Amino acid sequence: MLPALVFLVVALSASAHGQFVNGRILEPPVPALCAQRKIHETFGGKGYFFSWKDPSTAGLEEDWLGGRNWCRMRCMDLVSPESRAENDYVKTRILEGKQRYIWTSGRVCDFKGCDRPDLQPRRVNGWFWTAELKKLDPGFNDWSRSGGLSRPQPDNREEQQGGATENCLAILNNFYNDGINWHDVACHHRKPFVCEENEALLKYVRYTNPNLRV
Repeated sequence: MLPALVFLVVALSASAHGQFVNGRILEPPVPALCAQRKIHETFGGKGYFFSWKDPSTAGLEEDWLGGRNWCRMRCMDLVSPESRAENDYVKTRILEGKQRYIWTSGRVCDFKGCDRPDLQPRRVNGWFWTAELKKLDPGFNDWSRSGGLSRPQPDNREEQQGGATENCLAILNNFYNDGINWHDVACHHRKPFVCEENEALLKYVRYTNPNLRV
């Protein structure tokens, strides 16, 4: 058990301080915030936080990295709807909360090593859940059949129209009269978010803070 935990600590430390192009970083968990994290609901054995349900974050919208960091500092991460059941659960909460959109942890591979044959074509097969470090399951996705260009998602619409690359995965609520589905979106847009408890971050904090109840 110890070697695995030591590896986890090293891996998390390395990823937590990864430098982004614009100088921002992926924040590490903050033990005190992890211990005080608020959970609105549980599903499938994990706790979930919905930004619009809490007075402290109601109306708050973050860009993709900002949303990840808010969650990560509390031993959570942006939601990764890996299964149909979890995806339907999240979509139901979006509908109930009358939210137009939310961020997920999904992102297209856009760093060193993304030229692997199994990730090609990258904008089709290069998507992964950053919170879980897993590729999207080829047997399940919920990409919309439409978007701003009336094309199936992901379509990288903004870049085609002279804007930013659409590298992040959001769930949009009937934004294009297409139901509640996945869309590729430029990461700088600001949206509400859903946090999902992250077991790797929780293990890291428990290991490095044995006297803290997390």
